[in-house]
Formats: sequence, C-alpha cells, structure tokens
Amino acid sequence: MSDLREIPLEEVAKHNKEDDLWIVVDTLVYDLSKFYKLHPGGMAVLLDGKIAGQDATTAFFSLHRTEVLHKPAYKRLIIGRTPTSKGQQFLPPKEDEISKVPYGEPMWLSPGFHSPYFSDGHRKFQKAVRAFMRSVVLPDAIACEENGKRASQKVLDALAGKNIIAMRFGPGPHLKGLTLMDGTVTPESFDFFHESILTYELGRLGTRGYFDGLLAGGVIGLPPVLNYAPKELKERVTKEVFSAKKFICLAITEAFAGSDVAGLQTTATLSEDGKEWIINGTKKWITNGTYADYFTTACRTGKDDDTGLTVILIPRGDGVDTKAIKTSYSSTAGTAFVTFDKVRVPVENTLGPVGKGLKVILQNFNHERWMMNCISAGSMRLVVEECLKWSNQRYVFGKPLSSQPVIRHKLAAMIARVESVQAWLENVTYQMNHMSHAEQSDKIAGQIALLKMYITRCGQQTAEDAAQIFGGRSLTQTGMGRVIENYRRTAAFDAILGGVEDVLGDLGVRQAAKKMPPNVRL
Repeated sequence: MSDLREIPLEEVAKHNKEDDLWIVVDTLVYDLSKFYKLHPGGMAVLLDGKIAGQDATTAFFSLHRTEVLHKPAYKRLIIGRTPTSKGQQFLPPKEDEISKVPYGEPMWLSPGFHSPYFSDGHRKFQKAVRAFMRSVVLPDAIACEENGKRASQKVLDALAGKNIIAMRFGPGPHLKGLTLMDGTVTPESFDFFHESILTYELGRLGTRGYFDGLLAGGVIGLPPVLNYAPKELKERVTKEVFSAKKFICLAITEAFAGSDVAGLQTTATLSEDGKEWIINGTKKWITNGTYADYFTTACRTGKDDDTGLTVILIPRGDGVDTKAIKTSYSSTAGTAFVTFDKVRVPVENTLGPVGKGLKVILQNFNHERWMMNCISAGSMRLVVEECLKWSNQRYVFGKPLSSQPVIRHKLAAMIARVESVQAWLENVTYQMNHMSHAEQSDKIAGQIALLKMYITRCGQQTAEDAAQIFGGRSLTQTGMGRVIENYRRTAAFDAILGGVEDVLGDLGVRQAAKKMPPNVRL
C-alpha cells in the first residue's frame, strides 16, 4: 500500500460527523461516510468523539480481530495513510508463520529453544502443514462450524492430494510409494512426531467439531481394515478412503453399553448357507456416521461376554439408516445414531477372527487416545495464545487487562498446564517411535490413558480460566471470543470420547498395579 496518499492527522480530524466520517486504524485512513450506517455495532460507536476523525487503533482492537481489516469489503474503504516511518504494525500472520507470543508455540518451535525429539525435517514439515491448514482448511473450517455441513469436497480432495489422509494413520506400510506433503517427508522417515504435528496443527484451527468432521471417524474406523481385512477388501477400501472418495467410521458405542464394550447388543448371525452375516441393532454417538460409506462395527456373534464379539465391515446399503444427533459441538462432525435392520454382509467382511472382536477393538484404542491427546494439546496451546494476546490488548480501568494480578494468576496456571501436557506428550510419542505395537500395548497403554485423563482435565480448567479472561466475549460464537467460545463449549468432548476420564485413570493405575514387583515394601 505504498502508493496510498499521505493524509495528516490534522486533516483526518476535520472529517468527524455524519456523512463525512474518517478514522485511522493502524496508520491507514478509512472513509466511513457511507459505511457508518451499516456498522454492525451501530452508528453511535463510530460518531463518538474519541473515534470520529481520530486514531481509533486501540479502540478497534479492543473490539475486533485483526482479520476483519483484511476482508475485501473493508479494504475498499481505505483512502490513504498517515505520515509515519513505522508503517502498519498489526498484520495477520503469514500462512506458515510461527507465533511470536511467549508460550504461543511449544518450545521446539520457538526461536532459540532446542529439542531432543524434533529435527529440522520435522520443522520443515510443520511449516508446510501450517501453511496448508491456514490457506486451504481454515476458511472451510470456520464456515462449516457455523453451517454444520460436512467438510467441502474441495478441501477433502486437497487433503488427499497431499496424502494427509494417509499420514493421519501414522507410520507404516500403508504409506509405501506415496508422495507425502509434496515430498517434504519420505514414507520411510515419517514417524509419530510427524503425525503429531498434523494433528496439532488441526487443533490450532480452533474448530473442534470440524476436526472430528475432517475424517476423525476414519482415523479410528480404518485401522481394523488395515490390520485384519482380506487383501482385496483392504486394498479397495483403503484406496477409496485415502482418496476421499468414500468415508468410513467406527461403530462401537451403543446407548445400552457406553464404555462397557463387552456389553454390546448389536447382533450378527450367519445366514443358512453360511455366506452372509445378518446384522441387527443400533449404534449411538458415531462420529462421521451421517455421511459414512462404511461402518467398522462391533457385533455380538456369541456369548454375552467379551468372547462373543466380532468386528464386521458394513457398507452403507439396504437396512442401514443414519440420523444426525445434535450435540454441543457443530453438526459438521456428522455425529449419528445408526440403525442396522436385517443388514446382509458377506462373511469376507469379517475383520479378525470370529469371537475375537474385543482384541481388534482394543488394539486401536492407544492410537485413538494418543491422537486425541495431540488435538487437545494443540487446541489448548491456541487458547493460551489467544488469552495472552487479549490480556495485552484489552484495556480496563485505563490499563491492560494483564495488569490485574488475578488475570496473571490465571495465565500462569494455563501456561503451566499446557507446558506440562506438551512435555508428557512428547515423551510418550518418543516411546511410540521406539516400540513395536505389542510393546506399546504392554508398556504405555496406561501412560496414554493417564495422559488423556490429565490433558482433558487441564483442558477444562483452561477453558474456565479463558472464559473468565474474555468475559462476555467467551459466550459469542463470532468475533474476538470465537476461539474461546468454541473451546469452552467443546472441551468436555475429549474428556468423554475415547474413554471417560475416570475409566482411563482407573485403567492407568490398574496397568501400573500389574507391573508392581512382588518383593517391594516400604
């Protein structure tokens, strides 16, 4: 904008009334003479003596986010700039930019800090992922959070084009031969830290419902297919899911059973010729269920205990019905009530041995919970950054909000929580990189469960603190408090999905009890 004419503040001051109204925001002069009647906050705000014809930068940023100024409708109102050597001070971040706010990023990303876990390759990957998320995904995320629609096919195709969908299933043979993030990382070097970066950056979008809608159901629904499906079925379904042509979800939870997997009541009985399963029952709170093409489903095929469960891949078709469930986060997540009414499925769609379904289900839990830990850490970090920014720019009683000791106390607690969460998560991720799947199940299943319990409790405490810092704005789905409102409303989801806090805490302690040496005493 160097070609804008210079307008002294003295000239701006002359335009301070109805039909002739100028203001300055961040050195730029805006002509609001025709806009002020359309101002969402009313005319009186703009005609106030401290705003009309004045430098309104401080007042503007106490009410609006930076991105507002960069909307085309408002950029058209710019008529000049004030004479200054500084230029604009408050620009939106570049697509791949790292936050300069203290504690706004994990230490491994912050300039001047070091990490034993993350390499320059990880940093290069993070830079590419953040640019993609901000430029391609974020606009769709904000829109879908509001309208409740599924993520746009355009975004899903873009994810598939970068092979981000495939990468969300972690390292493994399913990545062989793929070009990951335009070659930023090779399939052979891709590890759990790369996957954690993907999930963390999705968390930083601040759109919790959209995160689940962005194929989170597939992240937990496809692994049983990858691990147990016959070759032809696995190759076909995997190709469809990785290319975003079809969608899959995990259908385990029922209204009757909840966390009691062994108490599931959906049944699958063999047809007379033994070639098909006939499935009857219902599933509830199924993420991505409203638009899924496949349902990885836990069914009862035998006794009323954990030895009578079998996992079956059910395609959408005759007898399959889904209804949206309204929850406290956006309908973009596709949360569904699923009904199976005499659904016939080839026995070739059986995933794993008959009667061994509990093992198939449990094998997936560690990765699911770890993924949720990553999204929780990313979301919490964003909230801490938002609160630090707001407390610095919001003035009360003539001083920044951060001048209040009670606000600094809340910020200190939030920072301590997010840093402790990050440290534990990085340690667990490092162990995953150096353990086989069997070793992970044996050694860190309890750690992951306890970490999820800790992260989600920290998240809910952080949500409450953030709401107090933002006040009434934390109740508003748009504007300054948009991120905080979304986080406060949805923080409890991570405390429930994948296992409630009390159940996971108990699991962690029981796992520890099994490892107690028999010969230790005080």
